Amino acid sequence: MKREETGARFGGGVKRRNLLGAAAGASLLAAPWVRRAAAAEPIRLGVLVDMSSWGRDTGGPGSVVAAQMAAEEMGGQIAGRPIEILGGDHQMKTDVGLEIARNWIDTKDVLAIVDVPNSAVGIAISGLAKQKNRLALLSGAGSSAITDKLCNANTVQFTYDTYALAKVTTQALSAQGVKTWYFITADYSFGHQLQGDATRFIQEAGGRVLGASLHPTGTSDFSSQLLAAQASKADAIALANAASDTVNTIKQAAEFGIGATRNGQRVAALLMFLSDVHGLGLETGQGTLMTTACYWNMNARTREWSERFFARAKVMPNMEQAGTYGVVLHYLKAVAKVGTDPQAAMRQMQAMPINDVFFKGTLRADGRAIHDMYLAQIKRPSESKEAWDYLNILKTVSGEQAFRPVSESSCPLLHKA
Repeated sequence: MKREETGARFGGGVKRRNLLGAAAGASLLAAPWVRRAAAAEPIRLGVLVDMSSWGRDTGGPGSVVAAQMAAEEMGGQIAGRPIEILGGDHQMKTDVGLEIARNWIDTKDVLAIVDVPNSAVGIAISGLAKQKNRLALLSGAGSSAITDKLCNANTVQFTYDTYALAKVTTQALSAQGVKTWYFITADYSFGHQLQGDATRFIQEAGGRVLGASLHPTGTSDFSSQLLAAQASKADAIALANAASDTVNTIKQAAEFGIGATRNGQRVAALLMFLSDVHGLGLETGQGTLMTTACYWNMNARTREWSERFFARAKVMPNMEQAGTYGVVLHYLKAVAKVGTDPQAAMRQMQAMPINDVFFKGTLRADGRAIHDMYLAQIKRPSESKEAWDYLNILKTVSGEQAFRPVSESSCPLLHKA
């Protein structure tokens, strides 16, 4: 099977292998300053995302662009060593992701694997990073088990996790009077973990889960799951899925007459990206509550960065792409202080504050980045004033409130004597 990979070297021109397409290739062109000082061994990072399957829009070429922008913010080099960003397509398949990552580490001396949407792939890459003593800098992998029972000293989970997504969204809907729930859940590790985390918070709020229906990832027909959810008469139908699965579920729910303004049932997307809202459209998505780690138009700095990102990626950044920028920048700042030794870099990342355009916070010993999360609502079409003006931010939830507290963690890295 052919594995797709691209590369952009900051300091030595551009190398490409099995180019992912004109859009991805154009994003990898070297800036003028890139071609200086090619002699030093590069600091290589591999952005491992889905370029060709159902999760392409959440990370994809945009995450490669985001990582490049972080490298550019560091001047394209550290201590004379150019920064090289590689891009790889794991196709939402664990074996493909592991093959690409192993090849990067064994033949190209890649120091860190970045982003990795799909929790099953992310868990595998986290284990590989531990085995090879490299770093897994995860933005897209969301299972909260990654920094809980599966934690290791070589993994960062930067942007969001199922614990925070479930807690913020279900608590908000419970406060609005939602008591009974039905789940439509993607049948893999992320979906199961998201349903499990959400169920806990629903029950703590006095609610009940009436049932659940599983579906394979990348499917196009949710009719049986939606009919079961509709028949349950639950107050809310919780979607424990992601990307195009979420978009297609919500679109088909509207066709089935399901929704707060249709049959009275709320549809709660427990993980939703800005790119999903774009694909869904405001007419269909309006009023939906969601939780996000950031938003492109929160202030002048996020807007300016996002407009530069848009000029290259042709989309506004979602939280996965912004998180890729944030975790790469935090890592490179650490390397600038202590060098590329993985454990030294990890200790430095934990010692210094996270401080970039989108994220302010800290990195815990379990690898969990602690930063604010935001409860948002999709705007009505009449509220949107410009392209990509999709969200109203309703509430800021501090990282300490949103993410799993140390007292509840089973990660031994947090409980060393």
